[in-house]
Amino acid sequence: MLKRMIWVGIGVVVGVVVVRKLTKAAESVTPGGVAERIGDAGAGMRESLKSFWADVSEAKQAKEAELYDAIERGDDISPLLTEDEEEDDDRALYGRQF
Repeated sequence: MLKRMIWVGIGVVVGVVVVRKLTKAAESVTPGGVAERIGDAGAGMRESLKSFWADVSEAKQAKEAELYDAIERGDDISPLLTEDEEEDDDRALYGRQF
């Protein structure tokens, strides 16, 4: 009798777990579930773009500050303008950073 009760209990637990997993899988393929996954992916992409834009803005501000300092000192700024272009060409050519 005790053995049967244990097996019934195990069966109930397995049944509940299976039903929950199937329900979750079924919800993920409904239009609402698909929309939620797409929304989550869009939010992740939005955060990535914000981070990228912040990095670009920071680099731009640093370069502008460097150029303004050189102009204030009366230095020639042409090396500052061509230096990064050569590095970008090398990175594109060799696919790595130096």
